[in-house]
Amino acid sequence: MAKPLVPFDKREGWIWLDGEFVQWADARIHVLTHGLHYASCVYEGERAYGGRVFKLREHTQRLLRSATTLDMRMPFSLLDIERASEELLERNGVEDGYLRPVVWRGSEQISTSARASSIHMAIACWSWPSYYDEAARAQGIRLKTAVWRRPPPSCSPYEAKASSHYMIATLCKHDAEAKGFDDALMLDWRGHIAEATSANIFLAAGGVLFTPPPDCFLDGITRRTVIELARARGLSVIERPITPDELPKFDECFLTGTAAEVCPVRQIDDVLFKPADIGLELMRVYARLVRS
Repeated sequence: MAKPLVPFDKREGWIWLDGEFVQWADARIHVLTHGLHYASCVYEGERAYGGRVFKLREHTQRLLRSATTLDMRMPFSLLDIERASEELLERNGVEDGYLRPVVWRGSEQISTSARASSIHMAIACWSWPSYYDEAARAQGIRLKTAVWRRPPPSCSPYEAKASSHYMIATLCKHDAEAKGFDDALMLDWRGHIAEATSANIFLAAGGVLFTPPPDCFLDGITRRTVIELARARGLSVIERPITPDELPKFDECFLTGTAAEVCPVRQIDDVLFKPADIGLELMRVYARLVRS
């Protein structure tokens, strides 16, 4: 029988909050925090393997860029954040797990403008073996085309990992799960394939990898890593717009992301794929890399 999930506010351990390590239960914010009401919040998702964060520097740099994009003056430096992340893993005894650094505006102002609000930051970590159900991941997950689309780049700073971008992702994933799928495939405003709700997508045909250009969604760190791994193995990787009617032309499909890692896809709507050589090899190579 599966163990019941422990709510995140009921867990034990340490959280780094505004420069101090505090007990998990004491890491709290006020209900009138601007980040809660107006989504003035950025974050990162990071994986630890063997007690070390994979590509910590790249994640921390992106967090700082995201904060700058949302007009937040960070109270902590890159090195402050990296040191806190490493010590937090050690304090919590997490070897293989997930880190969530998050930055938000405080409760000084509740209005659209909050330039005088303080900027806060926290980092939490916990053991987390897999984003998708292990059984589903082993045979490939199933995606349903989403009910919402990624907006055009003129509508939001898509290059920032901001919480505001994930509301439609939550709605789309809820809809997909309610219909028996594992996740949703999001299209962009043009009707082109964009990504899953929190992972980038790759398709393969004739020994060539294809992936949409990240011109309205986040260019994932894992996405870039997998492209490098593929090209290092002599595979051709083409970034170009892909339309849903092209899906039957592809042999393989997989997702990439810090949480998802490299995850095979076996179905998108009525189109079936078979996890095969390219995706499975990149999954194995990526697994070796993160533990090297």
